[in-house]
Amino acid sequence: MEQVHIKVTEDNKRERVDKIISTEHEDTSRSQVQQWIKENRVKVNGESVKANYKCQDGDEIVIDIPEPVELEVVPEEMPLDIVYEDEDLLVVNKPRGMVVHPAPGHLTGTLVNGLMAHCKDLSGINGVLRPGIVHRIDKDTSGLLVVAKNDSAHKHLGAQMKAKTTTRKYETIVHGVIPHNKGTIDAPIGRDKHDRQKMTVTDTNSKDAVTHFNVLERFSRYTFVECILETGRTHQIRVHMNYIDFPVAGDPKYGPKKTLPIDGQALHAKTLGFVHPRTEENMEFTSELPDDMQKLLDELRRN
Repeated sequence: MEQVHIKVTEDNKRERVDKIISTEHEDTSRSQVQQWIKENRVKVNGESVKANYKCQDGDEIVIDIPEPVELEVVPEEMPLDIVYEDEDLLVVNKPRGMVVHPAPGHLTGTLVNGLMAHCKDLSGINGVLRPGIVHRIDKDTSGLLVVAKNDSAHKHLGAQMKAKTTTRKYETIVHGVIPHNKGTIDAPIGRDKHDRQKMTVTDTNSKDAVTHFNVLERFSRYTFVECILETGRTHQIRVHMNYIDFPVAGDPKYGPKKTLPIDGQALHAKTLGFVHPRTEENMEFTSELPDDMQKLLDELRRN
């Protein structure tokens, strides 16, 4: 059993205890926290409380998190766009709309389900729900990601991600006309304390996040941009572009609801580069924009 300690600060005093826990422990839903409270797994200053308890500055919250229940992930035959494959890894071009790995309540139709049917040898470092997954891209983002077939490859590739030596370039269409040709957004990202389904630029419980961008083409009300990730935070490009007031088109979570006609955000992981974990060869892969995003660009050019 894992035990988590949270110290209430001036920033989050007078907030409900269930909200503070779900914000701080970002992988846990508020309904799950409320269930833990009912099971007396949550104590504030050593005492059981109700979910609506308003915390005070200096309160000590302790959560006894139960061991996760292992869920069976079933292999599913599905078409996969595999760009490269060898005994250690494979590179997949994920379509927009596909979830990368299963989660409770969403155990089928994911990339992992398809990978398990395609090959039996995936690394086990990330556990039963995320075998082989070294890094993720959002459900409604298309493009390249690398999958490890064994633990050695997984550790090697993960170390490269941590050391920021991999190449990850995205192409996106954003609202507004960016006046300068290139720039760098260096702004820490953490969970939005008002909406735990969103990330935001914040100094509270955040991690460093750096995105470099180059303008590829300008239109009357939109800009076609290349974004280069130096770090890989959740929703990083979407949050950073919104932070500088040029939100990604097709992304109502971080931008305007009235947007370009595309199913999901106009964001594509176009280029992926890394050192092969066995041969130490520098490898780089690129993928073409999906058809709907390319059609949007063509239409913007005509107009």
